[in-house]
Amino acid sequence: MASPAPFVAELPGVMRTTGWSDYALLDSGGGRKLERYGPYAVVRPEPQAMWAPRLPEEAWAKADAVFDPSDDEDAGKWRFRGKPKESWPMAWGQVRFHSRFTAFRHLAFFPEQAANWAWLDERVRAFRHGQPRILNLFGYTGVASLVCAAAGAHVTHVDASKKAVGWARENAALSELEDRPIRWICEDARRYVQREVRRGSRYDGIILDPPKYGRGPDGEVWRLFEHLPELSALCAELLSENASFMLLNAYAERISGAALSSLMLSKLPGRPGVIDWGELTLVEEAADRQIGMSFYGRWSA
Repeated sequence: MASPAPFVAELPGVMRTTGWSDYALLDSGGGRKLERYGPYAVVRPEPQAMWAPRLPEEAWAKADAVFDPSDDEDAGKWRFRGKPKESWPMAWGQVRFHSRFTAFRHLAFFPEQAANWAWLDERVRAFRHGQPRILNLFGYTGVASLVCAAAGAHVTHVDASKKAVGWARENAALSELEDRPIRWICEDARRYVQREVRRGSRYDGIILDPPKYGRGPDGEVWRLFEHLPELSALCAELLSENASFMLLNAYAERISGAALSSLMLSKLPGRPGVIDWGELTLVEEAADRQIGMSFYGRWSA
């Protein structure tokens, strides 16, 4: 008899992130979005916002920071009104983290991921086989890692950037979670996972949030479409017998939730459960407009 395969949801889902006390999408349109990050109003480019803004231009002109893009993807410069702080604390649930103006147009976390944070919190708290071991690859500044740790997981956080891992550790201290079982690993994700497979390590949940392109600390090159199939297969080998989930999130123009779900199905033969897939969106305050930000595929037991 053939081993059971995951059931793949027939229709895509839309995971909508609405604002919370420290974040809001205030308005969008004209190729831009106006957001609130804690005490600061921020304007960033948004090509998908092809409609007209809802608020008058005066509201946009009062923004504390505007990102002016250059011809290079994600590159550009910040322009400030006054002198915002270099970093300031924000919170989502029990987790606290620093927001800051980075050179890559974002503010050291991705607010649309709040929909995934809520899902991760639920999966960790529902685990019934002891303390779950979670692997977070491309973990960046650690918000997802801290959400899992706050929910009771033992977390291994991996990122190739020493600066990002340092920021993640600062966020753990800010959240008063530095005493939780979190391993901070500065290493290329593929190299780390290859070694973990050789060791016979097992995890009860795995998070993959890879960039389209990146470099490891020793010059290793990451290309999403070239390397994701191998990495997802290796991650499938790391799932424990009682594993609860595997979450794959991707930001790329040429990818889709449907493709991610099919990739996961091909790498998880013999794993019963469900693969759901779709899009993460940011929902505008005081309007029903939303902006698609990334795509996800998620297996859960």
